[in-house]
Amino acid sequence: MDSLTPIVLTYKEFDVLLPIIYTDMKIGSIDLGERPVLLAPMEDVTDMSFRLMCKQFGADMVYTEFVFSDALIRHVNKTQQKLVVAEEERPVAIQIYGKDVQAMAEAARICETAKPDIIDINFGCPVKRVAGKGAGAGMLKNIPLMLKITKAVVDAVQLPVTVKTRLGWDVHSQIIVDLAEQLQDCGIAALSIHGRTRSQMYTGEADWTLIGEVKNNPRMHIPIIGNGDVTSARICKERFDTYGVDGIMIGRGSIGRPWIFREIKQYLETGEIAPPESFEWYINILKQQVLSSVLKLDERRGILHIRRHLAATPLFKGIPDFKQTRIALLRAETMEKLFDILDEIPEKYNIR
Repeated sequence: MDSLTPIVLTYKEFDVLLPIIYTDMKIGSIDLGERPVLLAPMEDVTDMSFRLMCKQFGADMVYTEFVFSDALIRHVNKTQQKLVVAEEERPVAIQIYGKDVQAMAEAARICETAKPDIIDINFGCPVKRVAGKGAGAGMLKNIPLMLKITKAVVDAVQLPVTVKTRLGWDVHSQIIVDLAEQLQDCGIAALSIHGRTRSQMYTGEADWTLIGEVKNNPRMHIPIIGNGDVTSARICKERFDTYGVDGIMIGRGSIGRPWIFREIKQYLETGEIAPPESFEWYINILKQQVLSSVLKLDERRGILHIRRHLAATPLFKGIPDFKQTRIALLRAETMEKLFDILDEIPEKYNIR
């Protein structure tokens, strides 16, 4: 070939040759750094003690549990308690949900007095008691109302406002590409997208292709955060590299496994998988979670709250004949009994 002959590449071919260049992700004036990894908002999971633990392991930003706007403006004590944030967990977002425009705007103003860094709107929760009543992912069936609420919340506060939502209501209405532009026009500072429809709930595999389309839409200029089925450091990096999202949000992958953030951050920074710690090290982390939960609530309620983490942790997966021990863990009613069972596991199953 003549050295002067021009090489003609299509856009897609050219794009393949260029590595994705990552820059710091900013939400308003909040700089989250390059390729940030965030703890997703989860009801009955992301209380302050868990947020602080995930933060200590490297989460770049954390979210509160869901705050119901109607309960907040009625001054329901349990809901108001969700507004308490600690300096050590910043940057932190308070997430609100509801279906009334005025109530959502007023709730946002109340949340602002708690001094979070960000107000996030939940348009993604698929559970029946939320979406079935028209809030959360239920808003995906009423886009005009969703946009009214978003604009009202943006106008109500001085803090950056972000949104978390899904691809659409069902497979026949995957509207996220157009919806993302509409939400951006309302003035939001970032958008998080879970790669499932509401109808899917948490079944099947998350589809990131439409998340990638939103990110690569030249009309989008706000950060796009991907969410769904990121359960390892390798998957996290693959999602960044394949879809070019600005940030990634970890939800269920962190339950019973707050150390996932440390694993991910090391892999993103070095390209190497961190060697595993001793089994006792992981057991001690779970015990810290139990203790934090008990200190925050009381022994009975604290143990009930932490059972979800004990049931979901991957630490015990693959251990032969573990069923009876698992049942005992989930039935333990005192911290002493729970710790005794946890402490017996390494020797009982010859694990180091």
